[in-house]
Amino acid sequence: MKVVTLGATRGIGRSLARLLAARGDSIHVLGRNQEDIAKCAEDLKVRGAAKVSTGLCDLMAPSIFGPALEAADADLGGFDTVILSAGIFGTQNELAEDRARAAAVLTANFTNTVLFCEEARVRLLARGGGRLAVFSSVAGERARKPVVIYGSTKAGLSAYLEGLDHLYRAQGLITTTVKPGFVRTSMTQGLKEPPFAGDPDDVAKTVLSAILRGAPVVYAPSMWALVMMVIRLLPRAVMRRVTF
Repeated sequence: MKVVTLGATRGIGRSLARLLAARGDSIHVLGRNQEDIAKCAEDLKVRGAAKVSTGLCDLMAPSIFGPALEAADADLGGFDTVILSAGIFGTQNELAEDRARAAAVLTANFTNTVLFCEEARVRLLARGGGRLAVFSSVAGERARKPVVIYGSTKAGLSAYLEGLDHLYRAQGLITTTVKPGFVRTSMTQGLKEPPFAGDPDDVAKTVLSAILRGAPVVYAPSMWALVMMVIRLLPRAVMRRVTF
C-alpha cells in the first residue's frame, strides 16, 4: 500500500505505522513536530518500509490539509490509503472548567478531522477509490458522565464516517471507523485503568486486519464491541446513576 498517516509519531498510530513498515508498504508521515516526524521516519525505514517521506500537517490548521495531501501524493506517486489517528483528549472535569481546551477538543476531533477526511475523500475518489481509516472511540457509542464533551466529538465523527461508507463504498472508497477502548498510551496516562485495557501493539494488529479486509467498523480490543453493546442497552435512568 501507499499510505498517508497523520498521528503516527505516538500511541496506536505509531504501532500501526510500524506494522505497515514491516509489510514493506510505502508511508508518508504527517505531523506537526518536525523532530518527532524525523524520528518516526527513521524508525519506519529501519523496520522495512519500501519508502518513507514526511510532511508537516497540524490538525488545528485546516488550510494546510490540501497542500499536505498534494505533497504526499507527489512523494508516494499516488497514495491509496489514508490513516488518521491524531486527536485531542480531555477529561470531562478538565473540559468543563477550561473553555479554550474544550474548544480545541471539539475543533480537532470533529470539525477539522472531518475537513481532513473530505480532502482525502476527494483525492481517493478521483482515482477510483482507496482506503480511509479514521480513529473515533467507544466514547462516542453512548453519552456517559466521564466523557460528555470528548464523547460527543467521537459520536459525531462516527456518524460522519458511517455516512461516508453508505454513500461512497460502491464507488470504491472503503471507510473504516476505528473505535478503540481504553489503550495504554500517553493519552491515557494517569487515568484509572478499566477492565479490558489494551496495549498499542496488540490494538494495532486488530486495526490493520480490519483495514486490509475493508471492515466498516473495528473495536479494539475486540472485547469492547460486547462491552459497548451492553452499555447501549442500559436505560437512561441507569446511566444517570452510574459513573463509568
